[in-house]
Amino acid sequence: MTDLITTQELRFERLLTAPIDRVWQYLVDPELRARWFMAGPGDIRPGGTIGLTMAHERLSDEQVPTPERFAGVMGKAWTERVLRVEPPHVLAFTWSNGDAGEVTITLAPEGDGTRLVLHHTGLRGAEDAANFGGGWAAHLNAFERRVAGRGVPDFWKLHAEAETVAKRAVGLI
Repeated sequence: MTDLITTQELRFERLLTAPIDRVWQYLVDPELRARWFMAGPGDIRPGGTIGLTMAHERLSDEQVPTPERFAGVMGKAWTERVLRVEPPHVLAFTWSNGDAGEVTITLAPEGDGTRLVLHHTGLRGAEDAANFGGGWAAHLNAFERRVAGRGVPDFWKLHAEAETVAKRAVGLI
């Protein structure tokens, strides 16, 4: 799958080895979402909220240290506004309360699996693209593993690799 990382938008596509209903549950069930991304209380309906809490210590199966630059935001919680919900095909929500755009995740059955496309629009430039691009790619790598029933030994290793790719894509390195 080819990812698109520009200063205005991000587009990630993954073919997941799980049926669409299972993938959908990993998007909307807070306990499942907490194992690959972030979760918190919410009201997943148009106009509702999706809760997010930085609890990335739950993302790795092994004990790994949190990089120092992220240590200060662990435990931070907030909500985003849900823009669109079409179970089990579409979930869209704001990012940074709309200041950093919108995220749309679409799912489509494909054979025995599910094609996932994550599209983040409304970025504010290269720093957003590198930050969110590295984050989304790492979280989707963890998602791909979790939904297939595999482990994630070290989320922060996935994150470092993905962030390097995103920074290269937008010319920051």
